[in-house]
Amino acid sequence: MILRKTLLAVMALGASSLFAQRADLLLDGGWMFRFSHQVEKSSSSPVSLPHTWNAQDALSGKTDYKRGIGNYQRKLYVRPEWKGKRLFLRFEGANSVADVFINGKHVGEHRGGYSAFVFEITDRVRYGADNQLWVRVNNGEQLDVMPLVGDFNFYGGLYRDVHLVVTEPACISLTDYASPGVYLRQTRVTPEQADVDAVVKLSNRGDAQEVQVKLSVKDGDREVVRAEQTVTLAARQDSEVRLPVSILKPRLWNGTADPFSYRAEVTLWADGRETDRVAQPLGLRFYRIDPAEGFFLNGKHLPLHGVCRHQDRPEIGNALRLRHHEEDIRLMREMGVNAARLAHYQQAEDMYRLTDREGIVVWAEIPFVGPGGYADKGFVDLPAFRANGQQQLRELIRQNFNHPSICVWGLFNELKEEGDNPIPYIKELNELAHQEDTTRPTTAASNQGGDMNFITDLIAWNRYDGWYGSRPSTLATFLDKTHTAHPELCIAISEYGAGASVYHQQDSLKQPVPTDYWHPENWQTYYHIENWKILSERPFVWGTFVWNMFDFGAAHRHEGDRPGINDKGLVTFDRKQKKDAFYFYKANWNPEPMVHIAGKRLRQASRYVQTIQVFTNCPKVELWVNGKSCGTVVPDKYAMAEWKEVRLAPGENRIVVCSVGNKKHVVQDETVIAVKVSESEFL
Repeated sequence: MILRKTLLAVMALGASSLFAQRADLLLDGGWMFRFSHQVEKSSSSPVSLPHTWNAQDALSGKTDYKRGIGNYQRKLYVRPEWKGKRLFLRFEGANSVADVFINGKHVGEHRGGYSAFVFEITDRVRYGADNQLWVRVNNGEQLDVMPLVGDFNFYGGLYRDVHLVVTEPACISLTDYASPGVYLRQTRVTPEQADVDAVVKLSNRGDAQEVQVKLSVKDGDREVVRAEQTVTLAARQDSEVRLPVSILKPRLWNGTADPFSYRAEVTLWADGRETDRVAQPLGLRFYRIDPAEGFFLNGKHLPLHGVCRHQDRPEIGNALRLRHHEEDIRLMREMGVNAARLAHYQQAEDMYRLTDREGIVVWAEIPFVGPGGYADKGFVDLPAFRANGQQQLRELIRQNFNHPSICVWGLFNELKEEGDNPIPYIKELNELAHQEDTTRPTTAASNQGGDMNFITDLIAWNRYDGWYGSRPSTLATFLDKTHTAHPELCIAISEYGAGASVYHQQDSLKQPVPTDYWHPENWQTYYHIENWKILSERPFVWGTFVWNMFDFGAAHRHEGDRPGINDKGLVTFDRKQKKDAFYFYKANWNPEPMVHIAGKRLRQASRYVQTIQVFTNCPKVELWVNGKSCGTVVPDKYAMAEWKEVRLAPGENRIVVCSVGNKKHVVQDETVIAVKVSESEFL
């Protein structure tokens, strides 16, 4: 993938002098890395990007994993023909403070670990020579950068791609909070007509000149609508152009049913030649969220069946590549997911592109994270902290403004009002979000009562009824009581989940201790069944988001089958094994015919009499034990079929469940259960 991108970039660079268009060179190879305490000249080691230095220590459960400064250095050859053009470095993400140097001179600093940032280096480099690029990245704890705390790992490093971008002196801006420089504001969308106000940010560092800005909206190769405007750019000034267009009878972005997007191409022309080009998705849609009836997309009710997702993996931490994001999306879609809360921070650009393509409704949020059940604070009333949160919110919105999948902006997670009260600041962030984007509502994830639940347009709660104490039934009590007391609130469940190890199996159902090392899978299955029954029967809940789609790293956790992992995922950390709860949701959310026997990893039972539980969306299924039919069952409305008091034989028992009614398309699942008990019990 790196080689392919590099070759394409080199080809583009070769053409740039002829066609004078933007060129993009990937800088993921040739880096040398050392920690700040390694000052010897020979202490650096070669690395390639994406890279984190915490892939091993944080994921081993080492609570004091390396939080400090890492140094990345590489040579950057600047071609002599680039003189007279503009050069930019674009970083997709560096956690969490990055200071950039060219030839030993400081270029700039970016504070915030999850958003992209850009520095212009046009006047900082030597042309026709090697230049030394040096990036100091710091993931140490500090009080002026969000997040201050979090129930996840703060991996340090240049964990996303780095680019060198070459443009003409006048270009579509790269430095407007690292946005694409193009904002496609959907002012009015109906099935009959879509009105779009395209705002193009321009940057000129040359002499005054006349240019043409052109917008072409395409469906494949077919141009649907176009607009253009001639403007005079002042010397060494920034400006913006507005290009309104309307599309009659638009094809709408309609979630997973039809995730269609137009392609909006914005080009800049001077003296009859194209000098810059930016392409963005234009997924036209309209939606609303009703406090009594939930989420509506393009005029039709759409229950949001969602999950939350963290960005890390075993052995590589958060240094993910495109194929990792693609695999995560494939697993989500297999389960029938149509909504995702990408928590607790801005995630990779690739992820938002994929949710656009697959039709997944997204909740995107900034890392304003409270302590949850842990120590420390999520908010400290410092001017620098407040400014940093505003910066990260602007970056989140401007960099991702055009993604049709993003429907809500999240402002905080599990904050507390104790000490420095965050409420006035949340109000500032809410106002800022509406200034930046008038088309999308704001939301937040709360875990307590109080005034902070009445600031954002929507509100959601993190609930773990049946895991952290209580029983699943208390979720129903909470929802009904809250909806009755505040019928005007648009309510969602932003997190609900329970831990489970695929290695922990039992044939009895007993609620475990969350902080213990025994996390039996069957309790997680029971938890999700009971919680989903409650959630699915309350249409006023505008969205539900399982915590979590995948197990993820949390160095301070010492529970489940190993330290350093939060095992509430429906899929294991390595994405290799799908837990039973995954199949429960798949049976309920994905119409593709399927049958799954729950508890298949329990290979040895302690009792002869068992209940066989199956998740299926087939109209009728039949159970066979050792070749003998135990009868057919029609699944209930939660896609569950059960055979109670099934008597097994001593030794191994072959269990088969298959669909009934269509002999040409039979789906089935099978397992083997060994029974080993005393002779007296069997008799």
